[in-house]
Amino acid sequence: MRKLVLLLSFAFLFSCADQRKIDAETLVANNSPYVDLPFGQEYHEGFVIGDNNLDANNVRAIQPDFKGNIWIATKGGIYQKQADSKLWNLMITGAGQGPAYDIEVADDQYIWMATWNGVYAYHSGNIVKMEGPKPPIAKVVSTKEGIYALGPYGIWLYDGIQWVKKPFNTASSIRAVLSDNNKGLWIGTDVGLFHCNDGHTEVFQKNEDLVSAGVGGLDFDNHGDLWVACMGGITIRNHMGTVATKRPKDGITNANINVVRKANDGRMWVGTDYGITRFIPGEEDYSVRLGKRWLMSDEVRDIAFDTKGTAWIATANGVSAIKKMQMTLSEKADFFYDKLIARHVREPWIIARTRLAVPGDTASIVPEDDDNDGEFTSNYLAMESFRYATTKDPQAKERARKAFDFLHFLREVTEGDGFFARTIIPISWNRSHDMNRTYTERELAEEIIENPRQKSVEKRWHVSKDGKWKWKGDTSSDELCGHLFGYYCYYNLVADEKEKQRVADHFSKIMDHLIQNDFNLIDVDGKPTKWGIWSPKMLNYNPDWAPEKALNSLELLSFLKFTYHITKNEKYQNEYLKLIKDEGYLENTKMMHDTNPAWETYFDIYMTLYLYPPLINYEADPMIKKVYQDNMDEWFAKHKRSKSPMVNFTYNLLAGNADELDNSIAFLKDAPLDLVDWDIDNGKREDLRMVRFPILEDLQVGLRPPSEYRTVRWDQNPFLAVSGDPAQEKEPVYWLLPYWMGRYTKLIVEQ
Repeated sequence: MRKLVLLLSFAFLFSCADQRKIDAETLVANNSPYVDLPFGQEYHEGFVIGDNNLDANNVRAIQPDFKGNIWIATKGGIYQKQADSKLWNLMITGAGQGPAYDIEVADDQYIWMATWNGVYAYHSGNIVKMEGPKPPIAKVVSTKEGIYALGPYGIWLYDGIQWVKKPFNTASSIRAVLSDNNKGLWIGTDVGLFHCNDGHTEVFQKNEDLVSAGVGGLDFDNHGDLWVACMGGITIRNHMGTVATKRPKDGITNANINVVRKANDGRMWVGTDYGITRFIPGEEDYSVRLGKRWLMSDEVRDIAFDTKGTAWIATANGVSAIKKMQMTLSEKADFFYDKLIARHVREPWIIARTRLAVPGDTASIVPEDDDNDGEFTSNYLAMESFRYATTKDPQAKERARKAFDFLHFLREVTEGDGFFARTIIPISWNRSHDMNRTYTERELAEEIIENPRQKSVEKRWHVSKDGKWKWKGDTSSDELCGHLFGYYCYYNLVADEKEKQRVADHFSKIMDHLIQNDFNLIDVDGKPTKWGIWSPKMLNYNPDWAPEKALNSLELLSFLKFTYHITKNEKYQNEYLKLIKDEGYLENTKMMHDTNPAWETYFDIYMTLYLYPPLINYEADPMIKKVYQDNMDEWFAKHKRSKSPMVNFTYNLLAGNADELDNSIAFLKDAPLDLVDWDIDNGKREDLRMVRFPILEDLQVGLRPPSEYRTVRWDQNPFLAVSGDPAQEKEPVYWLLPYWMGRYTKLIVEQ
């Protein structure tokens, strides 16, 4: 059980300001931290056969042999990859080369192959064409009684001496075959399921027998029940008949099911024309593997498992291996941190996503600017701050300072009175987002009709005084919110007195700029930026700003509260109280969680998250503080459905509890190691329903685990039905920040 010292880890950020009553004994009794034990981390390795030969990559069947070699049957022939190689060798050459359909590895280590011109057997480096079965052969299966070869012209059994044609009366469209382990076969065809032995052939094709009579795959589960992959779903049968079904509504991604296989751990893998669904027999939960993150093609033809538990998957465009390694969260953090520093830092210390010149190819990495470089570097600053507070690693302190130096420079580079840039790029870059441009009167008319609040900025990029950098203006409200969160964490967890004074001087200049400009962020053109608006005149009296009224009011109150706390200058407290008493900003905040559906924006969840720490921890007036606490409680109740560890751990930190800890840990475990922003089209999945929730303007589906949606950035909606951009690799701060928050609060403890 967690000891009372757990609460002390909250105290540093709570200071003396937190008046919320926390029943320490109840908290300790009801919550245990997560002990960081090894778990199975999945990852994908893809293989292209030959020189991207279309026929060779059209894979129909796959099997690992006893030495770890992988055998595949393809439209172009039989190929083998040795265990420690990535090279695929064509095994049947010359006149025998041609389409192949199945592979079977027998207990005696013979490899059996079903091809266009018959059956081949491989042993001890030699391949022999077997005489007897009439080609083409669709399936081969090893049983106690021998090797069966099945095709359109019949079924033959090889007993080690000769081939004997069996008198089984089945349909000729052989799609799946499985031994019943009692000298009989289960055979799946286009017109039903057949059970055959020497004495009898029984057919199952009635509606009460199967989901449908189109059978594509067969396997037994650990209970001995037969899983029959039908067009439309899975029928689960025992010796008495059908006991259960699995249909798209139960988790199957596509009605065209090609294969079902039992994994080493007992899970049943169902391969379809649109990905793989994994079931644990007897349970409702399931998981899906879909898209380039996991599969060379979404059309899955066959699945097999080696002795290590790796799933080898035959697809319509190559071979996929879904592997698993044992890893702790701490080891995963090290993996992500190494990748972060190696691939996502650009001068002077900007933490950013990177562009892939060849989509999906991580070797083609190119640095790239982003409108939110400041905000996401601030997330990194917060991460390093929690890392330092937890470990006291001087490297974390130094890198946090370097991140703050960059954010500090964003204000200095503009040479203004407190205005700060979105980002900077070297003067040598010829390519950037939102290049400087001119607008025709017609283009301006189009933009202003589309969005009357549009600010069509022609000169977004400006050259620094020293000529080394170009800096980007039109800075937005989300940038300042993100900066606030980073500064708050750095100030409280890392900064010494000298650095605290730098933070105070820097942020107070930004706040002075806002105060002098009626709480608007004024660009070099002398006009407010498109989104940098906090003025009472705009929020309270301009109807176009109604959607931002509540959130922007909370933002400005948090900015001022933080500035007052770090400077002790009463003018900021006076402005804060004036906004509350004269402009109704505290009342405005109460509307935040009763937002009009047309105004809901997913990223507002995290904009709000950035604001709570100063308000919860620095507000001394109990009546005002209660408004913020109630606001935060409503925010958490509304948004914990996203199962985000960033939401959960922030709330845990400020509320002094461990709510949703299981969901936070589940996210951290399930998040993929691959950071490429692969295209994810969950809208094509038949197990999910398209909705307009939680964001009305977006097509979405029910929330799935992070391994099933796009690579995370907290500003992007994980419910989106269609998303992704494989021409970018995202930075792993999204994972590292909540992990180190969990470590800091001792909700995650090392073994």
